[in-house]
Formats: sequence, C-alpha cells, structure tokens
Amino acid sequence: MSLASQIPVFNLFGETGAFPDVVHCERIRDRARLHDWEIAPHRHREMAQVFYMEQGAARARLDGREIPLEDGIFLFVPAQVVHGFAFRQGAEGLVLSFPLTLVSGLAGASAGLGARLSRAFAARADERAAALMRQIADAFAGHGTFRAPLLAGLAQALLAVVAEAGDRAAAETQPLAQRRMIAFDTLLAEHLADGWSAADFASALAMSPGHLNRICRAATGASVSRHIETARMTEARRLLAFTRLPVAEIGYRLGFSDPPYFSRRFRAVTGETPSDYRERFAG
Repeated sequence: MSLASQIPVFNLFGETGAFPDVVHCERIRDRARLHDWEIAPHRHREMAQVFYMEQGAARARLDGREIPLEDGIFLFVPAQVVHGFAFRQGAEGLVLSFPLTLVSGLAGASAGLGARLSRAFAARADERAAALMRQIADAFAGHGTFRAPLLAGLAQALLAVVAEAGDRAAAETQPLAQRRMIAFDTLLAEHLADGWSAADFASALAMSPGHLNRICRAATGASVSRHIETARMTEARRLLAFTRLPVAEIGYRLGFSDPPYFSRRFRAVTGETPSDYRERFAG
C-alpha cells in the first residue's frame, strides 16, 4: 500500500462529504474533544486552514516536523500538507477552513502571496488578524442576505493578513547578517537623495564601515560604495526613462551636487550619457 493511500484525506476532519459552505468555521473544542483532544495525521486535497489558538496549547505535527502552538499563535496549513494535533485538554480557539478555489483566486493576484500561501507557517496573530477571524466567526453564524460574499471577502482579507504575518515571522528568523543587509537596503532607499557615504550608513546601523562592507560583499559581491552607487544609478535610469526632469535635477535628487560629475558617473556605470539613455525612451 502506498504512503498516499495510508494518509486519510478529508474535507473537514473525519468527513468525506462535499465542502459544506463558502468557508467553514468551528471551535477547536467542538471537534478536538470528540477525539480525546488528539487529531490524527490527515490532509485535505481541496482545502487550506487557519488554526488560531486563543487559549491553551497544542503540538502540531506537519509533514514530520513539530510546531508548538500557544495563546495568540495561528497556524496556516495549505492543501495536501499532512497534519495532526495533540491539544492540551480545554484548549480553545478557531479552525477556519477555506476551499482551494478561494485561496487560488487570491494567490493568482500576487506571486509573492501565492508563494507564501503554498507552504505551512505559524506566527503571532496581530489585532487585524484576530479581528478578521472574529468577524468570520460572526458572519459564519449569521443568516444575512449577503452572507456568502461577506464570508468570501473576509476570508481573502484574512489570508492576505496572515501571509503578511508569515513574512514578518520569516524575516525575524533570518540570520543576523541578512537582517542587517535588509536594514541597510531600507536606509539606502530612504536616503538616496542625501548623499550619504558608506560611513554614514554604517553609523546609522551602529556598526563599523568595515563590518558593513563585509556584510554587503557577502550578500551582493560588491562593496558598500559600489552598492550605493548601483542603487543611485538604478533610480537615475527610472527618472530618466519615466520623467522629463532635467538631468541636473535628477543628479541633485540623488545626492550629486555637481551635475557634470553625475553625468560622468552615469556614463561610467551604464556606458552612455544620461541624455543618450533618455533618448532611447523618447517616443
């Protein structure tokens, strides 16, 4: 017997009938206590889920790895991922189930969102996520005229919000050097027009210029000074191609106080003058 045939496939846990609604919402206690607080490993072929632990604790098992859940933590489980739970008796929270058609429609609008929703992750629910989950629970229990589109809209909003939380959680677990490079690039975007040197960025990041240079070389293969110049010239290309700002004004906006020097550096980096580069986009 193959492994795939040994793993139960359900719509809702223990149920093989059609998915019952546009989304489904239930309390953790209502299903977990029916199974003595243990949910055996299984998967859903056409459904993704969000488990939100309001109070209590659980151990989630996903494709062989264990994830602890505690107060305020949610877990996103995409379709086909094998998962099971051992809940602490009395644990409370929500289980929100979304048909794959709803998830796929949202993921198709954004490659980044689709990538995040293609794998399992856990994160702390912020107030937006917690509020949306409460609204879904209320709408699910209601009987309003537009209940179905309301549930679909709230569900897609929640999936976008939990995906953001998943990205933040992933960023926090990145290696320190990678986080510092991200912080450097963020500062660089904010101060392109200020003429900051490598030493200025290092000071703002509370590290030595040499240390910042090592981080930058490891991440990009270029020195800090070269990385700064590349960022400025990339922005210069955008401004030349998509605005009619004078070349000198573009140089000023990118921290070059001497327009001829800006033009010389642009030519050294790109192989053509700013005017020649702009001319290729004129039409």
